Amino acid sequence: MRKYFLLLLVFILFSSCRVLNPEQMLRTPRDFQYSELEELLVTDQYRLAPNDEIAFQLFTNDGERLIDPITMLSGQGMRQGQLTYRVEFDGTIKLPVLGRTQVAGLTTRDAEAMLEEAFTKFYNRPFVQLRVVNNRVILFPGGRGGTSSVIYLENTNTTLFEALARSGGISDGKASRVKLIRGDPENPQIYLVDLSTIEGVKNANLVLQANDIIYVEPRERVPQRILENVTPYLSLITTALLVYSLFTK
Repeated sequence: MRKYFLLLLVFILFSSCRVLNPEQMLRTPRDFQYSELEELLVTDQYRLAPNDEIAFQLFTNDGERLIDPITMLSGQGMRQGQLTYRVEFDGTIKLPVLGRTQVAGLTTRDAEAMLEEAFTKFYNRPFVQLRVVNNRVILFPGGRGGTSSVIYLENTNTTLFEALARSGGISDGKASRVKLIRGDPENPQIYLVDLSTIEGVKNANLVLQANDIIYVEPRERVPQRILENVTPYLSLITTALLVYSLFTK
């Protein structure tokens, strides 16, 4: 009887190892090839993207006087007293006077310069100010105590470090296994960021883009999870042995 009990216990332990961390999300195979992190570090500024909502202001004479036709026109929306316009799916924004203009992929500074050049056909020394007001990222901090959150990027050039700090840091996850998922959900770029050492500071300074997903892998708590999976079986076996001993007396 003891031999069968030991065999059953070994079987339960091995079967439980396959479900050590059932709540882990966004798994990747062991041989998965992550995208090169260096290409993100080159992009040191936020770039406009579809669905960005942009607060737009236009002045004449290098900012001396606000242009009445632009400010009085009703745009696509109002936000805190400013006209807001949304970057559409094709990367264009529909502005007064100019009409549809391609802005996706540009930094706000480059977009301002481009629009100022375009408005020179209609106004004297135009001065443009743009500000993205709705860009956000999704963050999963990892671990059982972590709480996922949607973080609005109030600062246009928000870094990975800032986003993690605003969410309360890495509560119970692996600092060496921070995944950054970016781009088309059907074919995203997935980057692996190691923040476990001081050398990782340079990687954490990468600038986040709209709709990035940050996922911190949870820690493997092997003894705890084995115990959680084995306890119900042990209770059942103990009960069965008790019943067996009563009937064999």
